[in-house]
Amino acid sequence: MLKKVLLGSAIVVGSGALLFGTSGVSYIKTGYHSIRDTIKEQIPLDVEISRARDMITDLQPEIVSNLKVIAREEVEVARLQREVQAKNESLVKSKQAILKLKDDVQSGAKFVSYGGKSWDMEQVKKDLGSRFKSYQTQEATAEKVTKILSAREKNLEGARRKLDEMLAAKRQLEVEVENMQARLTMVEVAKTSSKFSLNDSRVSSVRQTVADIGTRIDVEERLVDVCDPTVGIPVSEDDTQSDLVDQISVYFNRSGHDVKSLVESR
Repeated sequence: MLKKVLLGSAIVVGSGALLFGTSGVSYIKTGYHSIRDTIKEQIPLDVEISRARDMITDLQPEIVSNLKVIAREEVEVARLQREVQAKNESLVKSKQAILKLKDDVQSGAKFVSYGGKSWDMEQVKKDLGSRFKSYQTQEATAEKVTKILSAREKNLEGARRKLDEMLAAKRQLEVEVENMQARLTMVEVAKTSSKFSLNDSRVSSVRQTVADIGTRIDVEERLVDVCDPTVGIPVSEDDTQSDLVDQISVYFNRSGHDVKSLVESR
């Protein structure tokens, strides 16, 4: 299907180029972008998220490669640091020896003794000159190595910073992809819930029908209660006031006349 779309698009683009001449280039670009966007929109979102995860995973080899470069650079920097330290220590010793010989030359003595051996002043002056030239060469070399060390340390720091940024970007991308996955899951849940709402509407319809039936039954019960002549206060014809007066008189041990007067006065 994709091949047919591309072939058809190529034919259309070719025809456009013939019809519109130099303006056909812009139509070609527009058609290409339109086809590309259309195809991209047809790709499911879960597939795109999986592709993004794969792209993030593909960053790992580059990260490992940078780690190896940094590790090698750290070894080289450590070696240069030891070299610079050794050269500086050697320069300190050479300077001390030169200053000692210089003092001996300035003393005016014809012979000096070093290590249990006597040396005439001409030999001392010659050795002093040789030592001084060697010191100058060693000092220049040490300065160059120090500058190289400084540059390598800066490069190492830059590489470490780049690696940290890459790791941080990778973690951020992972978080963003997982967030998109969560959002897509919520969308799918919402779509599923909308399907369930159709079934719920049927349940609501049944519930309303049951409620209507119950209402009709309530109405019928009320009508039965209204039409029933037995409903009301049951009054017996035998219940008379004289019986009540007699009962009260007996209860309170009073004469019927007193109780009757008491009742009538109320």
